[in-house]
Amino acid sequence: MKKICVIFRKSPIGNTSSREGLDFAMLSASFEQEVSIIFTDEAVLHLLPEQQPELVGSKDYLSTFKALSLYDIDTVLVCQNSAVQFGITAKDFNFEAELASEKHIQTLIQQSNEVVVY
Repeated sequence: MKKICVIFRKSPIGNTSSREGLDFAMLSASFEQEVSIIFTDEAVLHLLPEQQPELVGSKDYLSTFKALSLYDIDTVLVCQNSAVQFGITAKDFNFEAELASEKHIQTLIQQSNEVVVY
């Protein structure tokens, strides 16, 4: 089984790369790949509840992140430094994720066979 790490770096609004990354992660997991997800930089904003992307002309895919466990995607990490930068705490998360240090994230990346950044 291949270990795939999907890293989200961009804001949830104003681009399609996050939706593409989510589709890639779920598709990979459905083909029995071990998928891990990391949110860093502006991507930590995906975790905030009550977002309404349709108000700015984007499709609402953010609620789909709540379904990651249905695809056996159990490792969802949030860069602790990025979360602090945006004033986000674990209590703010809209779906299951774990705050992680840069060292923990680096270890996960090193253990992966493939790393894809969105």
